[in-house]
Amino acid sequence: MRFSTSAVLALPLLAAAAESPFQQYKAKFQNFLGSFGASTPSTDSIPNPVESVKAKVGAKKIETLTLSNWKDTLYAPVQPGATVPEEWWVLITGGNKTCFGRCENVEKAFNASAVEFAALKKSPHIAALDCEEYPVLCNAWSAGTGSIYVFDVLPEPAQTEVYWKRFNLTTVTSKDIVDLWTKGSKADLSRIEPDSWFHPLTGKLATYGLAVPLGYFFWILNVIPSWAMMLIVSFLSRSMMNKQLNTQPQRPGGAAPAAARPGDARS
Repeated sequence: MRFSTSAVLALPLLAAAAESPFQQYKAKFQNFLGSFGASTPSTDSIPNPVESVKAKVGAKKIETLTLSNWKDTLYAPVQPGATVPEEWWVLITGGNKTCFGRCENVEKAFNASAVEFAALKKSPHIAALDCEEYPVLCNAWSAGTGSIYVFDVLPEPAQTEVYWKRFNLTTVTSKDIVDLWTKGSKADLSRIEPDSWFHPLTGKLATYGLAVPLGYFFWILNVIPSWAMMLIVSFLSRSMMNKQLNTQPQRPGGAAPAAARPGDARS
């Protein structure tokens, strides 16, 4: 049996057609990756020293603050008798309920800033507080999502200064966060007065032990459905009205009928 020339030439095409599309794409992708490994770096290119440091150091650890550990975490790096404060930058974030699903961008920026901070010789400690997971602590601080809290922590009983700033959730970048630190000034931050109501450490609510109970109170209000809250308010109002009516004194024998006026006789 003899094969025609056209049939022989068509064999490679049939073999290629027999391959699955996945195998073809896989081979192309492997060749694409292999081109990077086989290429020789140009001797004219100068590596970025900052990027090299980032690759070696990695990201700075982001602590997670909870209702039970936040104070111990903030004071952990503070040395007794220190006069220079340990600075903490705490991102206040949340999920669909507390941030309406808009905190994803600021979280990415904050995570990327951890790499930037790790490459610096001096940088703040960083942590995050998730109001979706720990709403009581957020309520106790009266902290809004999408903002950053800055703590200048000194050993107790020295005063700890607290500042805060809200970010633009759609445009904030890691550069914005790092630049805010490298400025070395807190002119762009808002200071929380030490004797104000909601200072996390020395505020009036914290001093009298009311911050956490108030946090639970607001958390319960947010958890209870609106219809249930209306029923509770209606029940309480009715109970108060009934109690008030029952406590009113009753006249013995009832009220006497009014006497008829002279000349007002009716037949």
